[in-house]
Amino acid sequence: MVLLKLKFTQQRRVRLAQGLWLLSWLAVVCGTFIFYGCSYLALQIHVVPNILIMVGLASIGTNWFASRVCQDSLDASRFPRWKMLLMVWFAVAALLCYLLIIVVVLSYALQGHLEESLKVGLRNGIRFYKDTDVPGRCFQKETIDRLQMEFRCCGNNNFKDWFEVQWVNNRYLDFTSKEVKDRIRSNVDSRYLLDGVPFSCCNPASPRPCLQYHLTDNSAHYSYDYHAEELNLFTRGCREALIKYYMGLMNSTGPGVLSVILIQMSVILSMRFLQTAVEGAMALENPEEDSEGYLLEKGVKETMEDLKAKALAMLKFGQVEPNADGEAPEDAEKGADNTEEKAASSAAS
Repeated sequence: MVLLKLKFTQQRRVRLAQGLWLLSWLAVVCGTFIFYGCSYLALQIHVVPNILIMVGLASIGTNWFASRVCQDSLDASRFPRWKMLLMVWFAVAALLCYLLIIVVVLSYALQGHLEESLKVGLRNGIRFYKDTDVPGRCFQKETIDRLQMEFRCCGNNNFKDWFEVQWVNNRYLDFTSKEVKDRIRSNVDSRYLLDGVPFSCCNPASPRPCLQYHLTDNSAHYSYDYHAEELNLFTRGCREALIKYYMGLMNSTGPGVLSVILIQMSVILSMRFLQTAVEGAMALENPEEDSEGYLLEKGVKETMEDLKAKALAMLKFGQVEPNADGEAPEDAEKGADNTEEKAASSAAS
């Protein structure tokens, strides 16, 4: 049972080759966009999966290969050299489509885990903010400060998260000061807690100079009301800012990747029709006569069994079959040569 058989005239084969050539170069452009776009994002935010970068690079190579096949498909003397390589090409191109689909599905399926991961990551980043002299954590302060300034956010949920942690390193505290001693004694964990935030929480768009400390003390600042005053800090939490950013990134790149998948699948189907139509025409006495192109020469089940048999045959190719005595042919030939040499030397003596 032939699956989806179409009739191709010489003119239709030419048009199919030309259209597939253009489609292949469009897929090359899309693969280039995925590769460079994801590489840029990986350098900026370090969250892009490497598999997407590899798929973009592989897409460039496979579709460039398809364009070369299209150029040689109408030349009876040049097309046969691609016949064996096309089987490998179909496998690689199908694998690329599969990986792209997996990436798209996972990016949407794991959205629920993203918020929890950001919550835990930001909480630990704020807790280790002060550990600038601890190996493995010394980068946390710079990372959090850059994050809050670039995304215009403060804290995990809001700026009050900084009230619950000691974010000033002990080596910058004067333990002879009464204020420092009172703050440390005021909680059971002996931590230096402040109703203040780091400088990176300050909103530069605020007309008032930044108020970092004593944020809950109305008497500490002139014309200031903690409950009514719109603070000159970033009011949005960093978790909300990052979720909005990542969701926007997924929503913008998702349709693009889906478009690449559709283009890649179109290239695979068109290449299969072109391959079978050209091979059918070459089998005729007159290659310019009408030929038939199809997706599968047999049913899906029979095709899978044939592919499995071909794969096993390729794996066995090059292996030496032992003879009846259990010796490899090369070993048997060497043994025969040695026997002849001994017989010759005996006759000479």
